[in-house]
Amino acid sequence: MAQADRTLEALARDRGPDLLAYATLLTGGDRAAAQDLVQDAIVKVFGRMRAGFTPDVAEAYVRRTILTLYVDAFRRRRGWSAVRHLVAVPDAGPAPHAEAESLDLRAALRDLAPQERAVVVLRFYEDLTVPDVADRMGLAEGTVKRYLSNALHKLGARLGPLAEADDAAPVPVVVPRRTPRRTPERSGR
Repeated sequence: MAQADRTLEALARDRGPDLLAYATLLTGGDRAAAQDLVQDAIVKVFGRMRAGFTPDVAEAYVRRTILTLYVDAFRRRRGWSAVRHLVAVPDAGPAPHAEAESLDLRAALRDLAPQERAVVVLRFYEDLTVPDVADRMGLAEGTVKRYLSNALHKLGARLGPLAEADDAAPVPVVVPRRTPRRTPERSGR
């Protein structure tokens, strides 16, 4: 068995479910689209395999490729939406079961714009800092902050107030101890 085959087998066995979960969050819960995204990323990465690839290195390349493919597809759809009205028939509207959909995180993520969804997934699922997210997506830090702020406001409106992790912990109040003020002693009294 070739080294590339062993690396691919180890990646699929050990990290496959995590890669699929990552892609599912990016696609807003569309599991079929997520599977396609993971498969396309694996084909791209392993199509030009280099010597010395370990499963960890391959996973990093696959994750980066998943994000790149997702963002590229978003940009293509955005370009298509500008001219779609010239050739396509308008949609009939939302499916009747859309209103009955349960209020959960996946449904709320689906309502976000693709760029906002990608920023939220990278920031909170991948646990990246804002500069790291900006670097990954090729955006300015201010743009990432704007997408993140917009997304959190939308998620808060849909899911309710988002609690901060530090809100539960009491903040200790330290009161400095005052020493009595000494007055100079008066002589002659």
